[in-house]
Amino acid sequence: MPPQIPFIIGNEACERFSFYGMRNILTVFLIDWLLANQIPGRGDREAAAKATFHLFVFGVYFTPLLGGFLADRYLGKYRTILYISLIYCAGHACLALFPDDRTGFYAGLALIALGSGGIKPCVSALVGDQFTADNKHLVNKVFAVFYWSINLGSFFASLLIPKTLRLFGPAVAFGIPGVLMAIATFVFWLGRDHYVKVPPARSDPHSFGAVMRSAWRNRRQGGKFLDRARAEQPAEAVEGVKAVFRVLSIFAFIPFFWMLFDQKASTWVVQARSMNLRIGPWQFEPSQMQLVNPALVMLLIPVTTGVVYPFFKRRGWELTPLRRMPIGIALGATAFAIAGILNVPVAAGQRISVVWQVVPYVVLTIGEILVSVTGLEFAYTQAPLTMKSVIQSFWNLTTAAANLAVALASALAFFQGTALFFYYAAFAYLAALGLALVARRYKVVDWYQRGPIGRPADLGPAVAQPA
Repeated sequence: MPPQIPFIIGNEACERFSFYGMRNILTVFLIDWLLANQIPGRGDREAAAKATFHLFVFGVYFTPLLGGFLADRYLGKYRTILYISLIYCAGHACLALFPDDRTGFYAGLALIALGSGGIKPCVSALVGDQFTADNKHLVNKVFAVFYWSINLGSFFASLLIPKTLRLFGPAVAFGIPGVLMAIATFVFWLGRDHYVKVPPARSDPHSFGAVMRSAWRNRRQGGKFLDRARAEQPAEAVEGVKAVFRVLSIFAFIPFFWMLFDQKASTWVVQARSMNLRIGPWQFEPSQMQLVNPALVMLLIPVTTGVVYPFFKRRGWELTPLRRMPIGIALGATAFAIAGILNVPVAAGQRISVVWQVVPYVVLTIGEILVSVTGLEFAYTQAPLTMKSVIQSFWNLTTAAANLAVALASALAFFQGTALFFYYAAFAYLAALGLALVARRYKVVDWYQRGPIGRPADLGPAVAQPA
């Protein structure tokens, strides 16, 4: 494993603690603190809190477009991560300093959305940049470790910060994640002399846009649209653009999973508020149930990568990325359907034990591993070398689209109560079927560095393989 990887992993674990620490208490904070004196009705306050939460998450996953563009065209991944991390720290400071001021608090949310989203595509792409075709066999393992570190930070944030909010108030609860973000930035800076830094492609005559313009100028020629660009562009550049569109055809179905997954921090938290939160001698906070997800991820990632996937491969049916993701979306739909069944007695006023929520959490987490861990690897390996950060941005854009849809649905109250759970589950089942059908025709082409960074010949596809 490249020796610089621990700096990136350490940065990611601390940054994810900071992000999930504030994110996991956001819905409860909005309901019980910021909106308590402004919206009297509990139901209206919960709907407003859910809309605000998902609008914030939309911002977090939309701004990767900016971060990826800056990294690929102007600053490079390292400087983009370092500079935007400082904005990220400023956002946390605003939350801690202005928990009672709507303007200051929402300004902090905007800065965190810009900071978290801006570095998101760059960090995961920087991990992949540390590898070449010679050690590419380690990429799937390092992305599993990378995702494991995300959930390590998320677990401790979910365990500690909700109780901190209840005992010490919002200033301390939002301040601790800010300190962790400062530590994350420092750890990342410590590895500055060790990273492989792919230089930005400032003016690429064979960029995605250049190939598209060439295809349009030669649109009167015969053949497929993109193949017409071969009159002005090298074959490798045209194949790179084709790879982007192939990836986007897969990404089109992923938002339906995130529409379910991110509601564990809003809809499922609201559901937990109406359940019996005492488990034995412990009194849980509604937001603390989210710790089940990262705890299971940390346990299940080694099992899936070390046992499950090799088992199916030995049996002659390999769980390729294009097989994992449709199964994962279907499991997400099943988790939401189970949560809907649990909501029947909750809506009737029965305070059933919150332990029952563990069941949909388990199913949802297995789906997350099959979709999200796989998607990080898939987005990197299937993207041309000069567009890896941008493709990672499009991967994050799937979450942005999902949260925007949920925010609008919450604000307009399309569905409420138990019907809401089955509404989202039905759409996800259809998406899983659609992705399975599209994946059967997908052409897998892996793109890795062929050697040391710096020569144009190093930027090409390493291997093509069947789906």
